[in-house]
Amino acid sequence: MANIRDIQFEDSEGNKTSLNQITDKKIVVVNVASACGLTRHYSGLQELADSGHQVVAFPCNQFGGQEPGTIQEICEFASSKYSVTFPIMAKIEVNGDSQIPLYTELNKATDSEGHTGEIRWNFEKFIVDVDGNVSRFAPATSPSDLPL
Repeated sequence: MANIRDIQFEDSEGNKTSLNQITDKKIVVVNVASACGLTRHYSGLQELADSGHQVVAFPCNQFGGQEPGTIQEICEFASSKYSVTFPIMAKIEVNGDSQIPLYTELNKATDSEGHTGEIRWNFEKFIVDVDGNVSRFAPATSPSDLPL
């Protein structure tokens, strides 16, 4: 397969983009939800963005129905409650038959606990380096603990 950074997906406005089109730097990819116990991770993710790291969020409603809103509502929530300035992409599915191709590839990565395959919960994190190498981190991993 080609570089994972070249896989196309939709941004919050419905435009096609890719990780390479967003940045040529290392990037943190995370599936997010507004009504999850881990939603507080938005703060830590924004701190990463404020310190110069690129973060890209993908809203997903597959875990406990914790992201039921429209993309506009999700973006407004993240901005008003957590002052999020990093890009939030289109609402997606990270597992199953409707999984977007980016997550098909991300899900192949193994984390330090040996987990590979389907996303387990909201806020599972991936670091994609400039060469397309992927590191995976459990949902409970604090953004400040990511090895950036």
